[in-house]
Amino acid sequence: MTSARPAPTGLTSGARRVLQENWTGSCTVPSPGLYPHQWSWDSAFIAIGSRHISPRRAQRELETLLAAQWGDGRIPHIVFNPAVPPAAYFPGPDFWRSATAGAAAGAPRHTETSGIVQPPVHALACLLVHRADPRSSARHGFLARAYPRLAAWHRYLGRARDLGGGGLVSVVHPWEPGMDNSPCWDAPLARVAPAPPGTFRRADLDHGAASDRPTDLDYGRYVRLAADYRDGGYADHTAGSAFRVEDPGVNALLIASEHALAEIAALLGADAAPHRTRAADLTAALVDRLWDPAAGLFLCRDLRGGGPVRDLRSGGPVRDLHGGGLVRDLRGGGLVREFGAAGLLPLLVPGLPGDIAAALVRTACGDHFGLGRTARLVPSYDLLGPAFDLARYWRGPAWFNVNWLLERGLRLHGEPELADALRTAVLETAVTSGFAEYVDPYTGEARGTRDFSWTAALALDLAVAAGQEP
Repeated sequence: MTSARPAPTGLTSGARRVLQENWTGSCTVPSPGLYPHQWSWDSAFIAIGSRHISPRRAQRELETLLAAQWGDGRIPHIVFNPAVPPAAYFPGPDFWRSATAGAAAGAPRHTETSGIVQPPVHALACLLVHRADPRSSARHGFLARAYPRLAAWHRYLGRARDLGGGGLVSVVHPWEPGMDNSPCWDAPLARVAPAPPGTFRRADLDHGAASDRPTDLDYGRYVRLAADYRDGGYADHTAGSAFRVEDPGVNALLIASEHALAEIAALLGADAAPHRTRAADLTAALVDRLWDPAAGLFLCRDLRGGGPVRDLRSGGPVRDLHGGGLVRDLRGGGLVREFGAAGLLPLLVPGLPGDIAAALVRTACGDHFGLGRTARLVPSYDLLGPAFDLARYWRGPAWFNVNWLLERGLRLHGEPELADALRTAVLETAVTSGFAEYVDPYTGEARGTRDFSWTAALALDLAVAAGQEP
């Protein structure tokens, strides 16, 4: 196993440059051309890195996002900048119509947002930002203001998004888990009739190669789902969405953030016990509903799918050994037999059973993900999977936020050598790729846009952890 090495020369100065250039004065855009607004989980990751440059700026990053929270508690996945021309990004504020279509759900009246959400990493980010400068945090009342908003966000997810009835959070659009065109969504999306091509124009292709981006068919389905959700008033339980999925990555991040929220509550003198209880309940539900021992991985559950349980190896239905009938999953829906990187993210969960954590490490290091062996960085999707694509967005390329999360999970579960090697690979690849949005998992060749904010931020965070001055 490769030992940890110092951060590459130029990393911290390069990361600082990217974060400064992408800073708007109140938040950081992921990429000025491709993503010119504020994104939810991007801002959380960006704050984690920028806390090493300016804790106050990191606080403001998160405060700007939290200020756009809806009355029902949801934190929208995009907060739109009114100074950006409407044609610069699609779907923009004219599509989402949050202030009107989301009025019943308490959308802000004077801030335009999207109506869907992204993974709940925000409480963890707030805690890490506080730790960077507790005095500044206390002086500005950062945690005291953030805590009720974070608690409301988690309540929304627990109450409105337990669509499977088993205690886990569900997503209603492929953009919500953040891994937009993962092969894990292919089967659920196949039920969705795409919006006609002439009814929308993709602005993303103005800034990225079509071979790196989702297909037009996928995009048509994204638009259809979002329009149907909007037209239903962004109501979760009443919307007849064809896409309802329990994702292990979203739920793992919620568990990690519940643990962080417990610590924040304790710092503020509030009762931390409900958050610890919630984290424990979510962990039990995650294992019960999404863990597949034969796969050695957590899988997504398609709540609109269902049908017979299928054998992982043959793909055929499993038959009852006694009665001969087909075995059906009584927990609602059916597990999606695709290996996505989200299935490894429960390594972030404190209190994950030791045998499951060990199995996840074996899977990460095995042929499907190649950690420390064939892959330079952990890919977003199974290296051996039938839908694997080196270049196309979340269908194979490696992403820096996923690898940052896995590095943290490896340390949590007693794998410091693996974590050190992964940290070294992330830092070297961040520099050589020009802080790329994502990279070829084997070679580290840059894909997507360059000077991507969370790549710079998370590389900076790892560099500081490796002992380099920010």
